[in-house]
Amino acid sequence: MSVVTEPPVIDAHAHIFTRAMPFTDNAWTRPDYDYPVETYLSDLDAHGVSFGVVTAASLFGEYNDYTLAALAQHPRLRATVMLDPDTGPAELAALRAQGVCGVRYQIPLKAELPDLNGYRFRRFVTRLTDAGMHLELNLSGDQLAQMLPALADHRVAIVVDHFGLLRSEGEMEGAGFTALLRSIALGRTRVKISAGFRLPEERLTAYAERLLAEAGPDRLFWGSDAPFVGAEDRVSYAQTLETLYRIIPNAATRRNMSDAALRFYFF
Repeated sequence: MSVVTEPPVIDAHAHIFTRAMPFTDNAWTRPDYDYPVETYLSDLDAHGVSFGVVTAASLFGEYNDYTLAALAQHPRLRATVMLDPDTGPAELAALRAQGVCGVRYQIPLKAELPDLNGYRFRRFVTRLTDAGMHLELNLSGDQLAQMLPALADHRVAIVVDHFGLLRSEGEMEGAGFTALLRSIALGRTRVKISAGFRLPEERLTAYAERLLAEAGPDRLFWGSDAPFVGAEDRVSYAQTLETLYRIIPNAATRRNMSDAALRFYFF
């Protein structure tokens, strides 16, 4: 049975693409369909969601052209992109002016992180801060356990994808989630309640309750993860909303989450 309730104001995590876009050499999958910006906006409208955040998809690496074109046409959207760490301040400022709010960082599960104390990484994170951008992380538990402590002395805002658990070992007892909770306590880290369909269904409520207790609604953002790459045949946009309503049943809490996400991405 569908749940009828007030929808979120903003969807903070979705991907848009066409079959004409180039896949990276190590793309984990290669969708043979289009999910253009027009379809995404139609999904938002059909479900009463006013604003959206286009999240850089690892499948396309640093090819951000389609996303930037969508931002130029649709002021109700913001985006994150993937960038070379050597990207300079002028390009970052130009991207920020176009509606890019942050840079997504994702590497293969078993890959080593860069030298987190080295000049190149520290320079990149500092430039993001100076440009008013955040660092979005989609990493394994071991990678989060290394990355988040290294960012503790930086001023950069951090957003961790998918409950901080999608690519993590040990669930809420693992090193990655423990590092996430410590980072939340420092006050600059937000977490996306997104891609729940990729996690154990029976554990989602416990995950959400723990994150609410640690972060509060002001630092939790909901995202659909449309178009549900790899799970298109078993997930719909409406179902992602129903999951949100089930695991966070308090309407005032969800409203606070929406307001916080709107402030973070648009103001």
